[in-house]
Amino acid sequence: MKKIIPFLLIAILFISACGRPSGSSSEGGEETYTIRIAHLVPEEQSSHVAAETFKEKVEKESDGRIKVELYPNGQLYGSDREAIEAVQLGNIEMTIPAVAPLASFNEKFLVFDLPFLFNSNEAAYRALDGELGQELMADLEKNDLKGLVFGENGFRHMSNNEGPIESPDQLDGLKFRTLENPLHTDTFKAFGANASPFAFGELYTALQQGTYDAMECPVSLYYTNKFYEVQDFLSLTGHVYAATALLMNNDFYNELPEDLQKLITEASEEYRDEQRGLAQKQDVEFLDKLKENGMEVNDLTKEQRDAFREAASSVYDKYVPKIGEDLVNKALEANEE
Repeated sequence: MKKIIPFLLIAILFISACGRPSGSSSEGGEETYTIRIAHLVPEEQSSHVAAETFKEKVEKESDGRIKVELYPNGQLYGSDREAIEAVQLGNIEMTIPAVAPLASFNEKFLVFDLPFLFNSNEAAYRALDGELGQELMADLEKNDLKGLVFGENGFRHMSNNEGPIESPDQLDGLKFRTLENPLHTDTFKAFGANASPFAFGELYTALQQGTYDAMECPVSLYYTNKFYEVQDFLSLTGHVYAATALLMNNDFYNELPEDLQKLITEASEEYRDEQRGLAQKQDVEFLDKLKENGMEVNDLTKEQRDAFREAASSVYDKYVPKIGEDLVNKALEANEE
């Protein structure tokens, strides 16, 4: 019996340790938790600014039971895909990726990458915060992810070093960097570009070295990542509305006490509202700064944008059956309210 007791004690300790979330520890009998948030954008971009408010609220209102650590600028992971995988595995607790790479984990998220899907930010909010968005967030639990809220990167626009882009044929043969998402890559191939995906964290160097001629992203990222130093022309194509997502490891969330789950949910909703407001404000400010830094900016007319819509019709033919017509229709209906 004396020989058995030590083994029983070791087994009990092992089981207790396994049942504790990876980011938790016990101090003075009270469970404390560390939430590490890794993301790609720099400190001045809206996602990070709002994440600082999230950190402040969660730490204060949890009375120190939760500590939040922020890792911006791709400090921990060079791509959204890597950061999402790290959250899945529990190597970190949270990330704020662009929604597009989520499609590699859950195909339903391809719906948000269809070109010219939303006519305005407000239409996107109706879809993302309504039945469609909540259905997809819930579906992420199958991927070991807890989807908290959608944030905003804004409408995506094209840039290059050849000249203003006003029609699809001007993309013909351009070495074009796309997001790590097959629908995005196929969209630019439909426009005639020589398109391929590439990690965002290494993109500046790739443009500088001429590995790529052209790219596309929201206004805020053009400015905060200094792409104006390696791209001369910005065309306001608005071809895709880019959402972000606040994601947490699902097991970590479920093992939090109920009051802390409620706090995380509340802080996430406040994060969403602050971040979107900042994003829209930064779009205006940063566009002016891009012009000041020498970027030549052109907007598309309705007719020019319609030519791109027409060129992208093959993408709808290919992907709507894969995504599901019901999901696509729910997204399109958001334009009607």
